[in-house]
Amino acid sequence: MSFNLGQDAAYDNGLICGGQLDVFVEPVIPPPHAFIFGAGHISKSLSKAASLAGFSTTIIDNRDTFASRERFPEADEIFAEEYEDVFPKLPVNETSYLIIVTRGHRDDMRVLRLAVATEARYIAMIGSKRKVINVVKELEQEGIARERMERIHAPMGLEIGAISPEEIAISVVAEMIAVRRNAASDWRALSKSVFAGEARKLLQ
Repeated sequence: MSFNLGQDAAYDNGLICGGQLDVFVEPVIPPPHAFIFGAGHISKSLSKAASLAGFSTTIIDNRDTFASRERFPEADEIFAEEYEDVFPKLPVNETSYLIIVTRGHRDDMRVLRLAVATEARYIAMIGSKRKVINVVKELEQEGIARERMERIHAPMGLEIGAISPEEIAISVVAEMIAVRRNAASDWRALSKSVFAGEARKLLQ
Protein backbone atom coordinates (compact mmCIF):
# COMPACT_ATOMS: atom_id res chain seq x y z
CA MET A 1 0.00 0.00 0.00
CA SER A 2 1.31 3.43 -0.94
CA PHE A 3 0.58 6.72 0.83
CA ASN A 4 1.37 10.21 -0.46
CA LEU A 5 2.25 12.30 2.61
CA GLY A 6 2.26 15.53 0.61
CA GLN A 7 -1.53 15.60 0.18
CA ASP A 8 -3.63 18.26 1.89
CA ALA A 9 -5.10 15.77 4.36
CA ALA A 10 -1.60 14.82 5.50
CA TYR A 11 -0.67 18.45 6.11
CA ASP A 12 -3.89 18.99 8.04
CA ASN A 13 -2.84 16.22 10.43
CA GLY A 14 0.56 17.75 11.07
CA LEU A 15 2.59 15.56 8.70
CA ILE A 16 4.58 18.44 7.26
CA CYS A 17 7.58 16.39 6.12
CA GLY A 18 5.74 15.11 3.04
CA GLY A 19 7.14 12.31 0.90
CA GLN A 20 5.93 8.85 -0.09
CA LEU A 21 5.28 5.95 2.28
CA ASP A 22 5.11 2.35 1.05
CA VAL A 23 3.79 -0.33 3.42
CA PHE A 24 4.32 -3.99 2.59
CA VAL A 25 1.78 -6.41 4.07
CA GLU A 26 2.43 -10.16 4.16
CA PRO A 27 -0.50 -12.31 5.32
CA VAL A 28 0.25 -15.04 7.85
CA ILE A 29 -1.88 -17.95 6.64
CA PRO A 30 -2.14 -21.19 8.62
CA PRO A 31 -1.08 -24.34 6.76
CA PRO A 32 -3.84 -26.22 4.92
CA HIS A 33 -5.26 -29.10 6.92
CA ALA A 34 -5.31 -32.69 5.64
CA PHE A 35 -7.70 -35.07 7.37
CA ILE A 36 -6.65 -38.66 6.64
CA PHE A 37 -9.29 -41.29 7.31
CA GLY A 38 -7.68 -44.67 7.84
CA ALA A 39 -4.35 -45.45 9.49
CA GLY A 40 -2.92 -48.22 7.32
CA HIS A 41 0.32 -48.39 5.33
CA ILE A 42 -0.70 -45.80 2.73
CA SER A 43 -1.84 -43.36 5.41
CA LYS A 44 1.45 -43.76 7.24
CA SER A 45 3.39 -42.66 4.16
CA LEU A 46 0.76 -40.10 3.21
CA SER A 47 0.96 -38.34 6.57
CA LYS A 48 4.74 -38.01 6.28
CA ALA A 49 4.64 -36.75 2.69
CA ALA A 50 1.82 -34.28 3.41
CA SER A 51 3.66 -32.90 6.43
CA LEU A 52 6.82 -32.40 4.37
CA ALA A 53 4.73 -30.55 1.76
CA GLY A 54 3.43 -28.10 4.35
CA PHE A 55 0.09 -29.64 5.31
CA SER A 56 -1.11 -30.03 8.87
CA THR A 57 -2.32 -33.61 9.29
CA THR A 58 -4.99 -35.32 11.37
CA ILE A 59 -5.34 -39.11 11.43
CA ILE A 60 -8.70 -40.78 12.08
CA ASP A 61 -9.23 -44.54 12.44
CA ASN A 62 -11.56 -46.68 14.53
CA ARG A 63 -8.68 -48.98 15.56
CA ASP A 64 -6.53 -47.69 18.43
CA THR A 65 -3.73 -50.12 17.53
CA PHE A 66 -3.35 -48.29 14.21
CA ALA A 67 -4.26 -44.70 15.14
CA SER A 68 -1.33 -44.17 17.50
CA ARG A 69 1.42 -41.64 18.10
CA GLU A 70 4.03 -44.35 17.54
CA ARG A 71 2.83 -44.85 13.95
CA PHE A 72 2.21 -41.16 13.22
CA PRO A 73 4.77 -39.07 15.16
CA GLU A 74 4.46 -36.15 12.72
CA ALA A 75 0.64 -35.88 12.85
CA ASP A 76 -0.88 -32.87 14.58
CA GLU A 77 -3.85 -34.84 15.89
CA ILE A 78 -4.86 -38.48 16.09
CA PHE A 79 -8.35 -39.85 16.75
CA ALA A 80 -9.03 -43.52 17.52
CA GLU A 81 -12.84 -43.39 17.37
CA GLU A 82 -15.69 -44.25 15.05
CA TYR A 83 -15.77 -41.99 12.00
CA GLU A 84 -19.30 -40.73 12.61
CA ASP A 85 -18.35 -39.76 16.17
CA VAL A 86 -15.17 -37.93 15.18
CA PHE A 87 -16.41 -36.08 12.09
CA PRO A 88 -18.49 -33.41 13.92
CA LYS A 89 -15.38 -32.52 15.97
CA LEU A 90 -13.24 -31.80 12.92
CA PRO A 91 -12.87 -28.18 11.73
CA VAL A 92 -13.58 -29.02 8.10
CA ASN A 93 -14.02 -25.97 5.86
CA GLU A 94 -13.35 -24.76 2.32
CA THR A 95 -9.57 -25.00 2.85
CA SER A 96 -9.62 -28.62 4.09
CA TYR A 97 -8.32 -31.72 2.33
CA LEU A 98 -10.11 -35.01 3.06
CA ILE A 99 -8.38 -38.24 2.07
CA ILE A 100 -10.26 -41.52 2.50
CA VAL A 101 -8.07 -44.62 2.80
CA THR A 102 -9.83 -46.81 5.34
CA ARG A 103 -9.50 -50.59 5.61
CA GLY A 104 -12.48 -51.44 3.42
CA HIS A 105 -15.19 -50.47 0.96
CA ARG A 106 -17.92 -50.02 3.58
CA ASP A 107 -15.81 -47.80 5.82
CA ASP A 108 -14.79 -45.72 2.79
CA MET A 109 -18.45 -45.18 1.98
CA ARG A 110 -19.25 -44.24 5.59
CA VAL A 111 -16.66 -41.47 5.46
CA LEU A 112 -17.48 -40.37 1.91
CA ARG A 113 -21.13 -39.93 2.88
CA LEU A 114 -20.00 -37.39 5.51
CA ALA A 115 -17.30 -35.81 3.36
CA VAL A 116 -19.46 -34.88 0.36
CA ALA A 117 -21.77 -32.91 2.66
CA THR A 118 -18.91 -30.51 3.46
CA GLU A 119 -17.37 -27.66 1.45
CA ALA A 120 -13.88 -29.17 1.64
CA ARG A 121 -11.48 -28.00 -1.06
CA TYR A 122 -10.31 -31.53 -1.83
CA ILE A 123 -12.01 -34.91 -1.30
CA ALA A 124 -10.18 -38.04 -2.43
CA MET A 125 -10.89 -41.74 -2.07
CA ILE A 126 -8.75 -44.77 -2.83
CA GLY A 127 -10.04 -47.43 -5.18
CA SER A 128 -10.54 -48.42 -8.79
CA LYS A 129 -12.90 -46.61 -11.16
CA ARG A 130 -15.34 -49.51 -10.84
CA LYS A 131 -15.35 -49.26 -7.05
CA VAL A 132 -15.87 -45.50 -7.18
CA ILE A 133 -18.79 -45.84 -9.58
CA ASN A 134 -20.44 -48.46 -7.37
CA VAL A 135 -20.06 -46.21 -4.32
CA VAL A 136 -21.49 -43.24 -6.21
CA LYS A 137 -24.47 -45.31 -7.33
CA GLU A 138 -25.20 -46.41 -3.76
CA LEU A 139 -24.97 -42.89 -2.37
CA GLU A 140 -27.15 -41.50 -5.16
CA GLN A 141 -29.79 -44.06 -4.20
CA GLU A 142 -29.67 -42.54 -0.72
CA GLY A 143 -30.55 -39.17 -2.22
CA ILE A 144 -27.12 -37.51 -2.41
CA ALA A 145 -26.91 -35.28 -5.50
CA ARG A 146 -24.53 -36.27 -8.32
CA GLU A 147 -23.09 -32.73 -8.27
CA ARG A 148 -21.69 -33.53 -4.84
CA MET A 149 -20.06 -36.67 -6.21
CA GLU A 150 -18.36 -34.85 -9.07
CA ARG A 151 -16.06 -33.18 -6.54
CA ILE A 152 -14.44 -36.49 -5.60
CA HIS A 153 -10.89 -37.16 -6.77
CA ALA A 154 -11.10 -40.89 -7.35
CA PRO A 155 -9.11 -42.89 -8.06
CA MET A 156 -7.04 -40.54 -5.93
CA GLY A 157 -3.64 -39.15 -6.88
CA LEU A 158 -1.92 -38.18 -10.11
CA GLU A 159 -1.40 -40.99 -12.60
CA ILE A 160 2.31 -41.79 -12.24
CA GLY A 161 2.11 -45.58 -12.22
CA ALA A 162 2.30 -45.70 -8.42
CA ILE A 163 2.23 -49.15 -6.82
CA SER A 164 3.85 -49.06 -3.38
CA PRO A 165 2.31 -47.17 -0.41
CA GLU A 166 5.11 -44.62 -0.64
CA GLU A 167 4.53 -44.02 -4.36
CA ILE A 168 0.78 -43.74 -3.87
CA ALA A 169 1.36 -41.22 -1.09
CA ILE A 170 3.55 -39.10 -3.36
CA SER A 171 0.97 -39.18 -6.16
CA VAL A 172 -1.80 -38.08 -3.77
CA VAL A 173 0.24 -35.28 -2.20
CA ALA A 174 1.21 -34.10 -5.69
CA GLU A 175 -2.49 -33.86 -6.52
CA MET A 176 -3.13 -31.99 -3.27
CA ILE A 177 -0.38 -29.51 -4.15
CA ALA A 178 -1.88 -29.01 -7.62
CA VAL A 179 -5.24 -28.19 -6.03
CA ARG A 180 -3.60 -25.96 -3.43
CA ARG A 181 -1.71 -23.98 -6.08
CA ASN A 182 -4.72 -23.82 -8.42
CA ALA A 183 -2.76 -25.79 -11.02
CA ALA A 184 -5.31 -28.59 -11.25
CA SER A 185 -7.98 -27.15 -13.57
CA ASP A 186 -6.70 -28.38 -16.94
CA TRP A 187 -5.76 -31.93 -15.99
CA ARG A 188 -8.78 -32.22 -13.69
CA ALA A 189 -11.13 -31.39 -16.57
CA LEU A 190 -9.44 -34.05 -18.69
CA SER A 191 -9.56 -36.55 -15.83
CA LYS A 192 -13.29 -35.96 -15.32
CA SER A 193 -14.02 -36.43 -19.02
CA VAL A 194 -12.05 -39.70 -19.09
CA PHE A 195 -13.78 -40.86 -15.91
CA ALA A 196 -17.16 -40.01 -17.38
CA GLY A 197 -16.40 -42.14 -20.43
CA GLU A 198 -15.36 -45.08 -18.27
CA ALA A 199 -18.45 -44.63 -16.12
CA ARG A 200 -20.75 -44.82 -19.13
CA LYS A 201 -19.10 -48.08 -20.24
CA LEU A 202 -19.39 -49.65 -16.77
CA LEU A 203 -23.00 -48.57 -16.26
CA GLN A 204 -24.20 -49.90 -19.63
